[in-house]
Amino acid sequence: MGDKKEFFMEEVCWVKLSLLENFMRDVFVKVGVPLKEAKICANVLVAADRMGFDSHGISRMKTIYYDRIRAGIQRPVTKFEIVKETKTTAVIDGNHGMGHYIAYRAMDMAIKKAKKFGLGMTVVRNSTHYGIAGYYPLMAVKNKMIGITGTNARPSVAPTFGIENLLGTNPLTFGIPTDEKFPFLLDCATSITQRGKIEVYAKLNKPLPKGWVIDENGNSKTDPHEVLKDLTKGTAALVPLGGIGEELAGYKGYGYSTVVEILSAALQDGAYMKMLTGVKDGKKTFYHLGHFFIAINVESFISYKKFAKITGNILRELRGSKKMPGAERIYTAGEKEYLTSLERAKKGAPVNLETQKEMIVMRDETGLRKYKFPFEG
Repeated sequence: MGDKKEFFMEEVCWVKLSLLENFMRDVFVKVGVPLKEAKICANVLVAADRMGFDSHGISRMKTIYYDRIRAGIQRPVTKFEIVKETKTTAVIDGNHGMGHYIAYRAMDMAIKKAKKFGLGMTVVRNSTHYGIAGYYPLMAVKNKMIGITGTNARPSVAPTFGIENLLGTNPLTFGIPTDEKFPFLLDCATSITQRGKIEVYAKLNKPLPKGWVIDENGNSKTDPHEVLKDLTKGTAALVPLGGIGEELAGYKGYGYSTVVEILSAALQDGAYMKMLTGVKDGKKTFYHLGHFFIAINVESFISYKKFAKITGNILRELRGSKKMPGAERIYTAGEKEYLTSLERAKKGAPVNLETQKEMIVMRDETGLRKYKFPFEG
């Protein structure tokens, strides 16, 4: 939730979502991802661009997925292995395959279990970056269920009163159906910002706001290029949701981040914190990420229609409450994403100059000459 348009006010080209999705699908296929899986991966990525999560769509296609596959630290063909299973749960090993496809299947399993038994939960180990977290709870919402997911990530966040980056940005994400045109969707990191947003600031050569990142002395760092290098070296850290120290309750973000870390590692006997750096003996290696997925069948508690109406009433009452002087309106989680998706269905998604260059590189290196991009004139 938030204003996703802040990054793309200058030097962008608006590209049709269908073009972005087809291009990403074809690039995935060219680097070895089976077509069925490539379609899912591309659909997850373009969903981010559609809803305005501009740090998690086409802007990450090259640096997070394309480059890692070519470097041999992510497997394009996924071996989806069920390690342990009960009627309502499953432990899955992704064997370092495509995180989007692994997560899609894991949430699908949770949904199917919830249809039969009311609740379903699956956990994953040895996965890779799975894109926009909100995609997977929305799968549950489409099945008239509540969906929850979380994932750990490369260490980049310091604990409250600490300076060492140990935790990932660790999103804790909820999707809840309503009787409105859009669901409740809360998809945000448990840190004050996330690495993807810093990558966007770096592409636009814009300084970061103070208080997002601290150095080894606890002072704010604002150069996004330096921050990205220092996060990798371990000499800078993102701040938990709430900010530095306890004054603005940074310990709350720290606590929620720790919950996600535990649920993304302990139930599946997976890797955690410094084990997720993607570096071993000075060389790049697999990231070993873990995820969890929960589906809750509303009908196991109450009629879906009644649940959706009550949820909708809560959200409408919040939006209709008294506004702060000067404020235009009050939003509920998922509303801005819905409005953005309506706009971008017509206009497309904004692609900045650096990402435009990356798209051209991927096209030329894979021989996908059939693609002509609008920013090429």
